[in-house]
Amino acid sequence: MSRRVSIGALAGIVGFLAFVEFTSGVLQGYYTPMLTDIARHLRIPDADVNWLEGTQLMLSALVVPAFAKLGDMAGHKRMLLVSTALTAAAALALPFTDSFLVFLVAWTLMGFYVVWLPLEIALIWSRSQHMEGSATITARAAGFLVAALEGGAIAGALTGGALVDILPLTVVLLIPALLIVVCFFVILFGVEESPDHAGGRLDTNGLVLISLALVAFTGGLSLLRLNGPMDAGAWAVVALGVLLAIPFVLWELRHDDPVIDVRMFRSLALGPVFLTTGLFGVSVLGAQAPLSTFARTDPEVHGYGLGTTGFATSLIIGIYLIAMIAGALAYAPVSRRATPRVALIGAATLVGVGFLLFLPLHSAYAHAIVNMVVVGVGSGALVAALPAAAASAAPPTQTGVATGLTNSVKTVGGAIASCVFGIALLHGATGGTAGSFSGYVTVWVVCGVTALVAAVLLLFVPKLAFTDRSGSAAGR
Repeated sequence: MSRRVSIGALAGIVGFLAFVEFTSGVLQGYYTPMLTDIARHLRIPDADVNWLEGTQLMLSALVVPAFAKLGDMAGHKRMLLVSTALTAAAALALPFTDSFLVFLVAWTLMGFYVVWLPLEIALIWSRSQHMEGSATITARAAGFLVAALEGGAIAGALTGGALVDILPLTVVLLIPALLIVVCFFVILFGVEESPDHAGGRLDTNGLVLISLALVAFTGGLSLLRLNGPMDAGAWAVVALGVLLAIPFVLWELRHDDPVIDVRMFRSLALGPVFLTTGLFGVSVLGAQAPLSTFARTDPEVHGYGLGTTGFATSLIIGIYLIAMIAGALAYAPVSRRATPRVALIGAATLVGVGFLLFLPLHSAYAHAIVNMVVVGVGSGALVAALPAAAASAAPPTQTGVATGLTNSVKTVGGAIASCVFGIALLHGATGGTAGSFSGYVTVWVVCGVTALVAAVLLLFVPKLAFTDRSGSAAGR
């Protein structure tokens, strides 16, 4: 009876957290259709809109390690509330400014929502780890949260695109801000705190070192994308970011309570998961813009592309997101019938196959739909599975850190891919604004091969890793 009550209480918490993830999805989809309107409102050229994405991506790389560690130390719900409050304050500033600088700062700070999913999965694992079947419960909850996330992205894109045509931009920008405020109170009154806190003091020296390394590395990649691969200064900044990782690792190995336990990267279970996450970031974060621009490219002018309208392109994205929902929901039952390891291998393989299908099948709208459905099913499963797998395989006091690392490593993978793909699409371009066909082939090949490499790496994970049959400890 007590177990039934516990599972019922946990299910209620997951329901409230699903609303939080739905809100996160809305934020990721809502603004995309109105970026041109925002540029006109701020009186900036369209190209400067890229600064919004770049600065928010950099913030996400910085805040996840800190908030993940603080979640383990002081409570995952507490850090969810702090991050939601910061996100709400930033979102509320957007409708009331026409200054690009103020808008850029607020938009960047709105990126605190990236910590929600890692903290939520860590909270669920923390509350379920003493129950029978905790790994399965966490995997099922993760799939449900990711389904809510992608559902929110679809709803956000459709709603934002519809409202921006009929309402003033100030009103349109205010709507998601109010939704985040509601989200804060949903967490405050609907979510119970994780029962076990590690306590201790935050390793500020380690946090500063990893922050400097991430800023230098991602900043250098951004410079490479802007200035091209021949920019020696950009390469120097990238190299500085890599070199700064060395004192960070040495410091963390000596510290009694590190902000990131780098020994987790040596774990037979966690190491391949982190590598898989980085390789997955190449496609899930780096390939979406190239796929959209390929669809919009006119084949009668350039000899390649699909020549789709904006609405037809949004349909491809919508179908891809629906496939991600299906993959996220399918992960738990598939992993229960096989093992989480097998499900992860299958998901990574689907992503690889889906992208490599673009090599022979890229000349028709139906080709893109089929390929993106295959990619979407695998991607949805991986988005749900990787944080859950990291939580189940991590030491008890590092659950939030492990789930947060899946986000940080994915971001780094996406940043590298964005740089490489940007350079590849410029190389061989014949003029105008269209990317080169060889660049698109590079995108498909890199995304396909990195996903298949991830599948191979997962073969080296212990067979019962991430399961309730003592597998979670197997790789530590």
